[in-house]
Amino acid sequence: MHTWRVAISSFDMFKIGIGPSSSHTVGPMRAAATFTGGLVRDGLAQRTTRVQAQLFGSLGATGHGHGSKPAVVLGLEGALPESVDTHQAPVRTAEVERTRRIRLGSPEGPEIDFDPAEDLVMHRTRRLDFHTNGMVFTAWEGDQVLQERTFYSIGGGFVLEDDGSGSPRITRDTTRVPFDYRSGAELLAHCRDHRLRIPEVQMANELALGRTEQEVRDGLLRIWQVMDGCIAQGCATSGVLPGGLKVRRRAHRLYLDLTARSKQPPGPTDPLAAMDWLTLWALAVNEENAAGGRVVTAPTNGAAGIIPSVLKYVMTFMPGACDETVVDFLLTAGAIGGIYQQSASISGAEVGCQGEVGVAGSMASAGLCQVLGGSPQQVSNAAEIGLEHHLGLTCDPVGGLVQIPCIERNAMASVQAITAGRLALQGDGQQIVSLDQVIKTMMQTGADMKTKYKETARGGLAVNIVEC
Repeated sequence: MHTWRVAISSFDMFKIGIGPSSSHTVGPMRAAATFTGGLVRDGLAQRTTRVQAQLFGSLGATGHGHGSKPAVVLGLEGALPESVDTHQAPVRTAEVERTRRIRLGSPEGPEIDFDPAEDLVMHRTRRLDFHTNGMVFTAWEGDQVLQERTFYSIGGGFVLEDDGSGSPRITRDTTRVPFDYRSGAELLAHCRDHRLRIPEVQMANELALGRTEQEVRDGLLRIWQVMDGCIAQGCATSGVLPGGLKVRRRAHRLYLDLTARSKQPPGPTDPLAAMDWLTLWALAVNEENAAGGRVVTAPTNGAAGIIPSVLKYVMTFMPGACDETVVDFLLTAGAIGGIYQQSASISGAEVGCQGEVGVAGSMASAGLCQVLGGSPQQVSNAAEIGLEHHLGLTCDPVGGLVQIPCIERNAMASVQAITAGRLALQGDGQQIVSLDQVIKTMMQTGADMKTKYKETARGGLAVNIVEC
């Protein structure tokens, strides 16, 4: 359980980044950049003759397939997930491997020897105590250690730093917000007591955290623009995904097929055509993610296709959908995601895929129910249904790659999110199982789940599918 700030912003839950993994790519890149940025800030970069990065637990076990190595290399050179050139990233990584030289902190920083085979250590069976996604960075001047820092990538691109005692260095945001909540019950109480909708509660907190209302709206529309662009890029790209499994990209072919069908002469209406498009959009995003493209963590990369595809469904098939719809959807999804991030987990390495796909499905269900006119109680019910039917879902990536079963799993969860949102809308908001109860159950299930089913590629499909 991680509680480190008064309010989680929707911009914390939706971060523009790079594939294929928020915990294994985005987090390590940010941690590495923080480390070398600290060397520069402290005047140690010019003295540094060697740096070493050690990755533990799930990072060490599946980091090869999740892009952790290139992420660390690029991060050490100052690259950040939100701005790194996704096309040049593999080129620069290959150059570092070839020359065995790296620049600290920025492309103009001091250049030192760096052999990824020796200086980037992947501990496949060792983990740090606090969290399975642990990283230790060390800088030397000759034989003297100049600085050593430990970080944890706790999911969704969130990174915490250790204070030396084995616990994270928790940075508390002391900004007072009008509606502090860490549970579904507290969120609903604010809505009831102040007669507000969930997106209104979240907007009030966003304003207290320093943005103007226009900045919040513009920022959320920018996030949707990147999500929609990722869908378009995935629909337009064919070929085989990197990593050795030879997984063919299917979104482009499916896009062409659906487009052709939509141009055929009028005939019997297919009542499930919208579901075909929903499936396509989820596949498109996760294929882009698996290829190392530009994606939005929503709230993680492994589950990045669910919220964009459901929101695309809304914008395409819901009459009257507009920019306000996008804003309300993302504020609501962000509010629900903030509860998970503060009171539970969104990390597949910590609680299995129920914490990634399940949480994303819960957030998407809530967002859909909200823009369809749901009350706060109905929205909470949608979020609960969205997670309840993913409890126990294991994270078992074949070959350690975010491809099988991850890509299809996003498509399936998108359909379930639509069902959950609409089912909740038909009810009166009364719940036998509350959102908080299902969140607690997810954490208990994750604790009971064997480590091999939590993003280690040592259980489930990962050991029953022969790699090509």
